[in-house]
Amino acid sequence: MGPPASEHERALRDLLLPPEDAVSLKAPGGTRAAVLIPLYVGGGGELVAIFTRRQADLRRHSGEISFPGGRQDEGEELWTTALREAEEEIGLPQADVRLLGALPPTGTFVTNYAVYPFVGMIEPGPRLQLNPNEVAEVIELALPDLAGGFERKRLIRRGVPIRTPTYTVRGHLIWGATARIVGELLDRLAPLVNGGGPRA
Repeated sequence: MGPPASEHERALRDLLLPPEDAVSLKAPGGTRAAVLIPLYVGGGGELVAIFTRRQADLRRHSGEISFPGGRQDEGEELWTTALREAEEEIGLPQADVRLLGALPPTGTFVTNYAVYPFVGMIEPGPRLQLNPNEVAEVIELALPDLAGGFERKRLIRRGVPIRTPTYTVRGHLIWGATARIVGELLDRLAPLVNGGGPRA
């Protein structure tokens, strides 16, 4: 067994950016958005992240694996955006998330978003209720498995070949902005992630 959740939380706070610092950073993108990276401690003491697979009929990023999130509402703090969107998309109550820190923002090239990722700890085995209009399924992936699934792949997107960092675990392919966020997460949390491996 690994260390208890409280020890993970203390370590995460030390390794992540304070949310207030992260929101002051700039990233390419005309529209500010936020995502929540929900983490819990698995049965073997490993950290597990919750992702969503977007519905195939959505106009943007259809069928892709991402973290729950969306555009910032006017007058709303970015970390509140992340918590609100997670509740709207996967039924994760905001009160059940212990916000521990953040990552630097990343830009999306096609949709022109500046995405601010926030990291929160939740209890294992959450009972989630998916919004069927947006989310096809929830995918739970251990961070060591993600680290081991890193590969630079050649993908065809909009008819154009690109070579890009990817993470593949049990057939689930993560690429694009989400892969960049995963890479930053794994880099910062390397002391807590067993297995390591190269990262973008």
